[in-house]
Amino acid sequence: MRQIVLDTETTGLEWRKGNRVVEIGCVEMVERRPTGRTFHRYLNPQREFEIGAQEVTGLTLEFLADKPLFADVIEEFIEFVDGAELVIHNAAFDMGFLEAEFARCDGAGRLADRVRVLDSLEMARQRYPGQRNSLDALCRRLGVDNAHRQLHGALLDAQLLAEVYLALTAGQGEIGFGQVDEAEAASAAIALAGLRLGPRPRVVVLADELAAHAARLDAIGRRAGGRTVWETMPASSAGVETTA
Repeated sequence: MRQIVLDTETTGLEWRKGNRVVEIGCVEMVERRPTGRTFHRYLNPQREFEIGAQEVTGLTLEFLADKPLFADVIEEFIEFVDGAELVIHNAAFDMGFLEAEFARCDGAGRLADRVRVLDSLEMARQRYPGQRNSLDALCRRLGVDNAHRQLHGALLDAQLLAEVYLALTAGQGEIGFGQVDEAEAASAAIALAGLRLGPRPRVVVLADELAAHAARLDAIGRRAGGRTVWETMPASSAGVETTA
């Protein structure tokens, strides 16, 4: 199965009010594994941002002024997504904006006629009813590192959503593919993380901090009548560097 995890950024919340797409980010997966192929474009919306929308994305009209129009990239976008299943968080929002952009392009037809759509927000609501199921909330709940997400960005959010989707569906059977292997899902998530720009930060622990940590673990272990789970883990697995 070929899937495209997709996210957009826009000038506002309502496409019916004439708001436009300013950024598209896509990550390709085949059989639940990232292929390394991505699609990422900034777009000139030819209109102002609504109040608040610019602060969410960090984009400006000055930055977007020399970027292509949606009509300039639609053929490239169609080629990338055609025939795939789109994985989108709150699909009605992104699909509404994309269909509005398609409608502005003569002869483009409808995006929905070219793809299937899976809404990861609906999946999350079914699994975690009554809880917050925003992308940030799911990252925290499922252990996906989003510490570097200071602003909304379409490609970064698509990469994070791909990891969230793999975590949400790990261990579930899928038609035609049998049981999903959790180890495979984990390795795919690691590969997705490697697509992000820049190295991940490492934590440097001072000697006195390490000693205080060890004393705390010893106290917990004595109260529990045995060793803590942290004491059974090799130091290298924590991704922590120590220094005197």
